[in-house]
Amino acid sequence: MTERRVVVVGGGVAGLTAAYRLTLTAGAPAVTVLEADPRAGGKLASVRVGDLELEAGADSFVARKPWAVDLCKELGLGRELVPPGESGAWLWTHGGLVRMTRDAAFGIPGDIGDVLKWPGLSRGGRRRAARDLLVRTRRDRSDESLGALLRRRLGDEATDLAVAPLLAGLFAGDVNRLSTLATFPELRAWEVSQGSLIRGSQAARRNARGAEAGPMFLKLRAGTATLTDRLAERLGPDVLRASTRATAIEQPAGGGFEVPTADGERLPADAVIVATPAWAAADLLEGIAPPAAADLLDIPYASTAVVLLVYPEGTQPSLPAGTGFVVPRGRAPMTACTWLSSKWPREDYRTRAVVRCYVGSAGDDDVVDAPDEDLVAACERHLAALLLLPEHAAHTAVVRWHRSMPQYEVGHLERVARIRSGLPPGIVVTGSAYDGVGIPDCVRAAGEAAERVAEHLAGTKETVR
Repeated sequence: MTERRVVVVGGGVAGLTAAYRLTLTAGAPAVTVLEADPRAGGKLASVRVGDLELEAGADSFVARKPWAVDLCKELGLGRELVPPGESGAWLWTHGGLVRMTRDAAFGIPGDIGDVLKWPGLSRGGRRRAARDLLVRTRRDRSDESLGALLRRRLGDEATDLAVAPLLAGLFAGDVNRLSTLATFPELRAWEVSQGSLIRGSQAARRNARGAEAGPMFLKLRAGTATLTDRLAERLGPDVLRASTRATAIEQPAGGGFEVPTADGERLPADAVIVATPAWAAADLLEGIAPPAAADLLDIPYASTAVVLLVYPEGTQPSLPAGTGFVVPRGRAPMTACTWLSSKWPREDYRTRAVVRCYVGSAGDDDVVDAPDEDLVAACERHLAALLLLPEHAAHTAVVRWHRSMPQYEVGHLERVARIRSGLPPGIVVTGSAYDGVGIPDCVRAAGEAAERVAEHLAGTKETVR
C-alpha cells in the first residue's frame, strides 16, 4: 500500500501542532511542513533588548484552557511552566491609574456594591451599569457586536472606559465590530441564563472558586518559543522545511493534490492542512475553491506592534503592585502595558523595570508604521507621566506584527462555516483566523484538524473538511 502524504503549509504553533499530532496517529502518513520564513514558530519569538532576551509575541497562555498546558507536559516541558509573580491589573483614566475590580469576570463586577464603586466610572456611569439587573433579555438570538451587547446592558461609559479596553484589547479590535458569539459567547450565555451580566459574573466567579484552584496564566520559563522549538525538534528536519514557500494548492487530473513551491518543486499530497493567515490561505486556495478564498479574504486583520523598554537599575520599585494596565480606545499612545519584571520576574532583570507596551489596533493600524524612535518616545513620555519612571529607558526595541490579528467581526462563525464547507475533501484550514486567537485555542484547533485529516486518509464515509 502506498504511503499517504500530507503537506502542512505554515510552521507556526498551529501548523507544527497539527503535524506533530499526525505523526502520532495509527498508520501515520508522511508529513511535510512548509514554512516560508527561515525559522518556524510564527509569532512565538524573542528579541534582544540590551542584555535581555524578551518575548516579541505572546508571553504566556491561559492555563484554564488546558490544551497548551497539556501539550507542554506531553513534550516534557511541564516543569518549565511558571505562574505569574503578581496579579491584578490597573485601568488608565484621565486622573491616573486606578485598580480594576479583582473579583470581576471579563472585567464585569459580580456584586452590586462593586458596581456602585466601579473604578474609573462617574457616579452616573455606575448607576447606568447597575441597570443591567433590570434590563430585559434580548429575545433575538442572532449574533450581535460585543459593543452592542455591553452598551445595551451596562451603558456606554462602562463599555468604553472599563470593559472594552480589556476584552477588545485581546483581539486588538473594535468592540463595536467584534462578534459576541465568536469572541465571548459566555456573555450572551450569561444574559440568557442569568438575565444579567452582573449576575452572570457573580455565578462565574462562584463556579471558579468551586473549581480546582490555580493561576489563570502560565508561561514557559525560557519563553513561549520553547513550545514551537520543541515541536520542531520532535518533527525533525526531514519533516520541517523552513525557507520554503508554498505558492498554490492544485488538484491534478489523477486525483489528490499538489503543492508547488517558490523553488519550483511540486509536492504531491493526499491531504493538505493550511495553517497560514487567512489572507495567505486565500492566495493558496483561489484556484481550487474560489468562494472559500473570497470568504478568507473577507476576514480582516489588524496590525500591531510591541515596544519593549528596559529601564536602569533601581527602577523596579517604581512599578505599582500588579501586572500592568489597559487603556480605553484612543486615550493614549498604547492600548495596554505589561510590567514584565513584575508579572514574570527573572533573576537577570535584577532591579530593573522591564515594560512592554502594545501599540495599534483595528482602525488604528497606521501608528504601527511610525518610526521606532517616535513609538519609543511616545511610550516613554506617557509612562513617565503615569509612573515614577525615568524619562528614558536604557534599552529599547520595537517589534511590528503587520496583519497579525484576525478580527472576528459579526458573522464570523457563519463565514468560517462557509469556508470549511467550500473546501475540497482533504483540505483543512486551521490557525488563529478561525476558532480562537490564543495559543491554547490554536493548539486545540490544530489537533482537531489533524483528526479530520486522519479520518479522511482512513477513507471515512463522512465528508471531511
